Formats: sequence, structure tokens, C-alpha cells
Amino acid sequence: AGWSYTMLASLRHSVQVRGISAPCLRMLASAAAQNQAKVKTGVVLMNMGGPESTEKVHPFLLRLFSDYDIIQMGPSKSFQQKYLAPFIARRRSPKIEQQYAEIGGGSPIRKWTEMQGKGMAEMLDKISPSTAPHKAYVAFRYADPLTDETLDEMKRDGVKRVVAFTQYPQYSCATTGSSINELYRKLNEKGMTDDFDWSVIDRWPTHSGLVSAFAERITSSLQTYSEDERDEVVLLFSAHSLPMSAVNRGDPYPQEAGATVQAVMEKIGMKNPYRLIYQSKVGPVPWLGPQTGNVIPQLAEKGFKNALIVPIAFTSDHIETLFEIDREYMEEAKKMGMTGFGRVESLNGSETFIRAMADIVKQHLEVGRKTSPQLGLQCPACTKDICREAKDFFGAKSANSSSL
Repeated sequence: AGWSYTMLASLRHSVQVRGISAPCLRMLASAAAQNQAKVKTGVVLMNMGGPESTEKVHPFLLRLFSDYDIIQMGPSKSFQQKYLAPFIARRRSPKIEQQYAEIGGGSPIRKWTEMQGKGMAEMLDKISPSTAPHKAYVAFRYADPLTDETLDEMKRDGVKRVVAFTQYPQYSCATTGSSINELYRKLNEKGMTDDFDWSVIDRWPTHSGLVSAFAERITSSLQTYSEDERDEVVLLFSAHSLPMSAVNRGDPYPQEAGATVQAVMEKIGMKNPYRLIYQSKVGPVPWLGPQTGNVIPQLAEKGFKNALIVPIAFTSDHIETLFEIDREYMEEAKKMGMTGFGRVESLNGSETFIRAMADIVKQHLEVGRKTSPQLGLQCPACTKDICREAKDFFGAKSANSSSL
């Protein structure tokens, strides 16, 4: 297993003399190549995921509504959550299946995440040779590939050093927190708690590469307006909303989303009027606002014609951009007379963004921290044991966090 190409080349003559055939030599060369290519550092890209076909919508929704970290229907593991989640998933499936059918039959988030991961790993091999070879893995919370599938794949690959890299730039207990909790649960269920050396990139709302990637997309979209109109276009930074119960519990998401917006606006020179707004509210309980669906008609009533939605909390296209924004909000804006209404292109295949991903991982590996200092601070009003246990397991335990 330890043979190198150089060793094989030097022994080529002697093996031929001993009667070892060319096919056998090629097998030895292949074994050497596989040994050299063994993954040294795995990077797990964590995200919500999305159904790749309409047939996978119901399982996706069932996992989503069963997740107590994002939706609480009573006490943890309660009767309400156990029985209401399947009921709600069944009721909502036909409507959501139709929405996915209208955007091509499924979510493109896996395609974009795998492409971004591949580009990131290739860049990391060049800029961080001491931790190479790198391999990107995808672990979705509610769709394939699920966390336990990804753990099995890493086990087969023999990888030991692993970075869990959230693809939500702004931390929320309902997104990154849920993925970290699920990763911790699956490691315990599968008896893999000692199989990998973990660290976590749990937030990166103001990383310069992320900010530049958003700024490039915005600047490009603004160029489609006339020079007279360009600086008057209203920039609507739309982020996924959050129940107010989570905000009041101490979730840092609103502040971090605001930090991203502020950094992006400073990057483009603070030339345009702007607002941070929130979309994708579900159910009757209060959610963080103002809601995107309300802001658009309110601006139209005030006489605004030109506005651009910037999906500031998303790193690739999915149902919230391709259907909710591009179809529902776009149609509403046009009906209200907003003739210059549009959406900034998602980051998707942006080279600047992929380079930022590689830089974030490189910096993380060089610094050597297990997590950010923030991860150790549990939300002040949080009482969930799983949150504390998961944070401690991944190395976020600190003197300041132990009492919170």
C-alpha cells in the first residue's frame, strides 16, 4: 500500500525479469494511485436540501415538519409533533409538488452544491497542499443525501479529518443548529463518535469573498437599468424568515443577516436605497418581518417602479428563489405596476463564491479552532439538551458557555 510511482518505475526492469506481467504491473500502479489519492481532509457541506423529483416531496416535507429544531408543535417528542407532522406533510404535498413541477420537476440545490463543492476541493488542493487531497461531501437535512448516508460514504473513504461546513452563511438554530444536532445524533446512533476528527465552520456572514460575490451579482443586475434610474433602484435583501419564538429565545440570525447586508452595501458604495426583508412564512404564528410578500405591494403603492430582490441568505437556487420569488412575487409586482422589478442572480456557479468557500476552509484549517467562539453560546432561553450536547461534542464548550 505504501508503494509510490517512483518505486514502481525503478523496479520495472526487475519485475519484468522475474516474469511479472504488464497487467500485474498496471494493477500495482493503480493501487499506488489509489493510495496517493486517499482523502486526507473531508469537507461536509450542510444544507436543508430539496426534493429532486415530485415523488420525493412528501418525504422531504415529513422530515421538515418532524424537525423540532425548526417547527415546534408542543413539547419535544410530543404527541402533537408525532401525529401532526405526517398530517401536515400529506396536506401540503400536492400543492408543493405542483410548485416543483413548475420549476422543472425538482430542486437544483443538490446539483449546485455538488458543483460548488467540487470546485472548492480542487482549489483547496492548490492553496492548502498540506491538508490535501480534499473531498467535498454533501449532507442535507431533509433530502438525499441525508447525514447518515454521508457518514457511511466518509467511512468507506477512510477519511479521518473532517470539517462540517454550513452552507447557511448566517447562523440560526433552525438551520445550521438543526444540521449540527442531526450530525451529532447520527454519529451516536451509528456508533461513529470516535471515527472522525471534527471541526465546524458554523457561520461566515461577513467573509470578504461572500460579500464580493453578492456585490458582483448586484452590480451586474443594476447594469440592466438606465444610468438615470440605476442609483434609485430599491434593493430588497430577502432572507428566509424565522418564527418570533426563536428570535425571542435569542437566535442570532437577524443580527447576522443584517451584518451581511451592511457589508454588501458598503462594498457597492451605499448608492441605493435598501431594506432587509423576510420570506417563506409558514403557519399562523408570528414570524420575523417585514414579510417580502407585503413589502412589494407597499412599495408599489408608494409609486416605486424599480426594485431588485437579493436572496441574501441563500447560496444557490431552490424553491424559494425559483418559485416564490420568480413566480409569485414577480407576478405580484408586475400586477402592481412595478415594471422594473427583478431578482439578482443567485450565487450558484460564481467563481468568486467558490473561491470564497475554499478560502474559508483554508483559514479554518490554519487557525485550528474547533468552532467559532459564538457556537459555544447557547441561546439564552434555550432549554434543549441536544443543543448543549452537540455543541460540547464538536468542541464549542467553554467556561462562558457552560452555564447558558
